[in-house]
Amino acid sequence: MDHYIDLKLLPDPEFAATQLMSALLAKLHRGLHDLRRDDIGISFPGIERSGHSLGSHLRLHGSAQALASLLALNWLTGMRDHVQPSELRAVPSPVQYRHVSRVQIDSNPERTRRRLIKRHGITEEEARQRIPDHAAKRCDLPFANLRSHSNGQTFRLFVRHGPLLDTPQPGSFGSYGLSTTATIPWF
Repeated sequence: MDHYIDLKLLPDPEFAATQLMSALLAKLHRGLHDLRRDDIGISFPGIERSGHSLGSHLRLHGSAQALASLLALNWLTGMRDHVQPSELRAVPSPVQYRHVSRVQIDSNPERTRRRLIKRHGITEEEARQRIPDHAAKRCDLPFANLRSHSNGQTFRLFVRHGPLLDTPQPGSFGSYGLSTTATIPWF
């Protein structure tokens, strides 16, 4: 994690920054999945100022070789008019570190009821009594709207930026560039 690339969304009159960030994350996911890399992480440097939005700034973290291999895939095709990428840069020092992870929220009571009916053989009315509509969990974390390639369903990818740490933590990153174990440099 000694290098980074900044990707800043350009203002667009036709698309909101939230839509563009969701599209950018979907393309990044495909690129990381195709590369089969677990050593590239992401962060959203403007997250504290953005509220429920991930903002308009995505930072990719990794070694110079890992980031160069991602860029060689040309995964930004279709987004080039909407993104201003920086050059590959060395991480400044000193820095702090933080975990940037995915948080999964079960916010769909209907889906939970269907699962309950299937697993426990109860009636729909019993399931509705056990899990009322107002039982949906709320999450105040920023998110991106994405579409699953496996089932075509849309879902929210909630992202949590953990507390600042003084030392890096080793680990691997998933195909969204997020990790509960590994940290990214924060600057």
